[in-house]
Amino acid sequence: MRTATYKGLVSSVFLIAALTGGSIVSATAQEVLTIQEAIDRTLKNNLTIKQTGLNVSLAEVDLTQSRAAVYPSLNAGINQNMNWGRSQQASGVFENTQNYQASSNVSTSLDVFGGFAKINTIRQNRLLLDAGRSNLEKAKNDLILQVMTAYFQIVFNTELLKSTEQQLIVAKQTLEREQALLDAGNKTLADISQAKAQVATAELNRTDAENALTISYLTLNQLMEIRPEDVKPFSVKAPTAEEIIQNVNLQSVEEVYRTTISVFPDVKVAELNRLAAEKGIDIAKGSMYPRISLNAGLGSLYFYRFNLPVDFSNPNFNSQLRDNFGQNLGMSIQIPVFNGLQARSGVRRAKINYENAKIEEQWTKNNLNKVVSQAIADQRAAISRYSSTQNTLQAQQDAFNVIEQRYNVGLVNSLDYNISRTNRNNAEIDFIRAKYDLLFRAKVIDYYLGKQITF
Repeated sequence: MRTATYKGLVSSVFLIAALTGGSIVSATAQEVLTIQEAIDRTLKNNLTIKQTGLNVSLAEVDLTQSRAAVYPSLNAGINQNMNWGRSQQASGVFENTQNYQASSNVSTSLDVFGGFAKINTIRQNRLLLDAGRSNLEKAKNDLILQVMTAYFQIVFNTELLKSTEQQLIVAKQTLEREQALLDAGNKTLADISQAKAQVATAELNRTDAENALTISYLTLNQLMEIRPEDVKPFSVKAPTAEEIIQNVNLQSVEEVYRTTISVFPDVKVAELNRLAAEKGIDIAKGSMYPRISLNAGLGSLYFYRFNLPVDFSNPNFNSQLRDNFGQNLGMSIQIPVFNGLQARSGVRRAKINYENAKIEEQWTKNNLNKVVSQAIADQRAAISRYSSTQNTLQAQQDAFNVIEQRYNVGLVNSLDYNISRTNRNNAEIDFIRAKYDLLFRAKVIDYYLGKQITF
């Protein structure tokens, strides 16, 4: 039982180390995964993307089939049957007979006019195919945003973990120093208790940071559809301070929205669905017009009777096919008069679908305007927060340096020292969060502009 538990603990440790790029796996074995590589792997493996791609293939089949529907149909057939038993002959006498009959035919049909329904169906399926392709791009875009969020969470949690580890080292050094001063009679047990509490808090912060980093790696692995048994150690590429500043480029809502509405697949999908719905009205109207069709056919018949009287014989095969050969050519006109209001209801239904598609398109544009406006506002807030937290961190660092110098010479008690250090640590964490939030908000703008996500 203890052996199994031990193996389980070891496996867990190795899994966490693999996910977080821990020291258990050597640095040379770790792959540095860029954000673009993470996006590429996700798009390659994601099942939703594959399924959406299959829907595009189905739309291609529908378009091909609707194009082929305008050509004449051509069919050939062979029929055979045998019958026996008593039957009335032409002379009026009932006799036991056994007959074999075979016939063959070739027929063709062409719709000359059908309210242009087939032509409009081709046009609608072409639009639906384009909509399917745009929907595939939309699915990819949605996934890219998720990957980008998960990737930045790893970057943030990685630096947060480094910060908490450094804070733990400082807390332990302080405890050792307090213990040495206690042994020399210059500190009290209260000072030691305070130092131990700081170490415990730092250890808890590090544990929380480790757990958050592990979860963020798991989230990215799940987006990339990597099974647990296939997990390999990797780390992520963190942006430099220069790259963070370079990626900040404030733009107006109008400028971003004007570009986004022309490239964002969500809008393209809604627009194409609206155009396809408009063609649906034309298709439905086609059922209200007369339908004119041409048809033609060729055929022949062979008949054989097994129990003919002695003085009679069956005509030979070739002569029967020649003598029974027939041809036909015809035209049919179907005029819709009353069919339970099916045609009119179909037109009304198509018009309602078109109005709904128009609303959906407008809703998509309005929603895009909202999210773009929010993204710009978030970016501006992130810039302000980055500047504020940077100034706060510098101020807290300067204050802590002064307190630390005074503490080392006994002019400040341990409580004030620990408060100053905690304030400095909190300011550092706030700055880390603001720094990556700033870059993330800038990348969100790039995402809406259709730019490649890199740093």
